[in-house]
Amino acid sequence: MNGGDGAASSSAATSGPPPPSLEWRFSQVFGERTAGEEVHEVDIISAIEFDKSGDHLATGDRGGRVVLFERTDTKDHGGSRRDAEEMDYSVRHPEFRYKTEFQSHEPEFDYLKSLEIEEKINKIRWCQPANGALFLLSTNDKTIKYWKVQEKKIKKISEMNIDPSNDPGSSSSLPIIANGVHADKPQDYLSKDYPFPPGGIPSLRLPLVTSLETSLVARCRRVYAHAHDYHINSISNSSDGETFISADDLRVNLWNLEVSNQSFNIVDVKPTNMEDLTEVITSAEFHPIHCNMLAYSSSKGSIRLIDMRQSALCDSHTKLFEEPEAPGSRSFFTEIIASISDIKFSKNGRYILSRDYMTLKLWDINMDSGPVASYQVHEHLRPRLCDLYENDSIFDKFECCLSGDGSRVATGSYSNLFRVFGASQGSTEAATLEASKNPMRRQIQPPARSSRSMTSGVRRGSESPGSDANGNAHDFTTKLLHMAWHPTENSIACAAANSLYMYYA
Repeated sequence: MNGGDGAASSSAATSGPPPPSLEWRFSQVFGERTAGEEVHEVDIISAIEFDKSGDHLATGDRGGRVVLFERTDTKDHGGSRRDAEEMDYSVRHPEFRYKTEFQSHEPEFDYLKSLEIEEKINKIRWCQPANGALFLLSTNDKTIKYWKVQEKKIKKISEMNIDPSNDPGSSSSLPIIANGVHADKPQDYLSKDYPFPPGGIPSLRLPLVTSLETSLVARCRRVYAHAHDYHINSISNSSDGETFISADDLRVNLWNLEVSNQSFNIVDVKPTNMEDLTEVITSAEFHPIHCNMLAYSSSKGSIRLIDMRQSALCDSHTKLFEEPEAPGSRSFFTEIIASISDIKFSKNGRYILSRDYMTLKLWDINMDSGPVASYQVHEHLRPRLCDLYENDSIFDKFECCLSGDGSRVATGSYSNLFRVFGASQGSTEAATLEASKNPMRRQIQPPARSSRSMTSGVRRGSESPGSDANGNAHDFTTKLLHMAWHPTENSIACAAANSLYMYYA
């Protein structure tokens, strides 16, 4: 791979032998379906996101709910030196547990446009935690919400009774009501015959506030609404911890987390005449380090890198990344399959990973002549594009992700399969795994050697046409669209309908 000028910490640009291929193992599953069990539409997972520490995982579903999970195996060990040494020699099995869930969005109706607004969660992004509380952004098609999740102690007032030990007229067999009087033995406390304790005043037990248990409470801190005419496809936090962007088909807006009634439009691709529209925005993401830089992808297969320091409205891009169309390869489906469904920056900001319908592409932001690597994901489906167009599968939007060290990339496919590729120079790693308790059940062996493309990038990963290694036909009704890679470990979370599967290596 051509790494371009300058040093990069990502192993995608390092020389030397590539790391050995990973052996993926099943970790755990939440919401596993039994054979023949019907999946309800509202339970299907539509978003997955790890936080920066990797100790928390959030999922959103089509019913507008957000479910949080927390890591348990790191807390139990306490982070001692011995545990750290053990981790150097063995792969620790990551364990998550259910933490809490809350209803983020409800179905709405726009009366001005006669439009139903689904409650489905499109994206979730974690924000900086503070004072033991977790913060995150969630969005549906129109409205973004800022949530605070914190442990609250449940307070209870203790009963206020006269202390029976100091009440000469008390009897353990007589019930005491809240004001301190025996229910079956009324007393006249003003009578001179009533036997007061020494000091002349009855002994009272003062009311006390006791905390018996804690409960997680999710509270909506801000609602960012009425800023998008079209469906929101992306939200992304800035590295400054104060701002974030939201993108729809034609615009990208910049928000301050503390200001919900105002946003700044920084990208607008809407033409004066909508009949001239040829391209829409499909995904947008902030640079992980430089808060002034962001990238957005388009339906024509291009990625634009912009610098907000250049102008308030970033109509012009700093760099344009696109792959030239091969001569004679154009067809009716060319533009459809070229549309980029997702982009992700590597952790160090040097590379951008993009996913279109057929391939994964890795781009070096210092080299805009073409991708440094291309990974074939659906090349075997090319003869079936007509069928995929007829059943709308060709418009499926698959997400992609990179490992924390940038040495591997992953994306989903049909039949609940997902693919993991080595991104290091010289790597031939290309694993196909199934979202099930036995991920290697339908393992496809990587090709013996990789071939170089015309852009000096690596192309690999094509399997047998129309079926997997065992000859099983692909099931286009089961698709793995959403997945996330742990920020520091080789651990992947992926969604198969309403089930959340987790794997480690």
